[in-house]
Amino acid sequence: MTTRWLTPEEQRAWRAYIAGSLLLEDAIDRQLQQDTGMPHLYYSILANLSEAPEHSLRMTDLAERSKITRSRLTYAVTRLEKDGLVRREGCPSDKRGSIAALTDEGMAVLERAAPCHVATVRASLFDRLSPEQVRQLEEIFSSVADALQGEEAGSAPDDVPWRRRSPKSCS
Repeated sequence: MTTRWLTPEEQRAWRAYIAGSLLLEDAIDRQLQQDTGMPHLYYSILANLSEAPEHSLRMTDLAERSKITRSRLTYAVTRLEKDGLVRREGCPSDKRGSIAALTDEGMAVLERAAPCHVATVRASLFDRLSPEQVRQLEEIFSSVADALQGEEAGSAPDDVPWRRRSPKSCS
């Protein structure tokens, strides 16, 4: 098999993506840690729950929306539950499943954090892009995400984070 090395242009684009994505995630994480004491992942979990019907989701669905493994989600939800921001409930339709539900306190924390979070995202990313670049950004990363999730082929592969099996996963 012959290795298809990156062209110089692809190498520059790849390195720019890595640098930009790591710095952006760091800026967002620092802002959320400072304002709420929680990492970006926890904020994202609360945001996903806030957008769901009745502010609750099956853990497997929440893992998929969050693009993380079920074991990582279980750990995060346990922490959020200890802080009173989320509660876990049994799933009425599947005794093996569980549901994560946003508490009133979790919604209040999210509502307090959202304005600064949006300001950080806007200042760090969108204020630096033209409307055409924003459209391209969406197009590029939708294409990448669809391909990695297998949506182009019509079904998600078993190796996406939320479908991976780990020996300690209980969700």
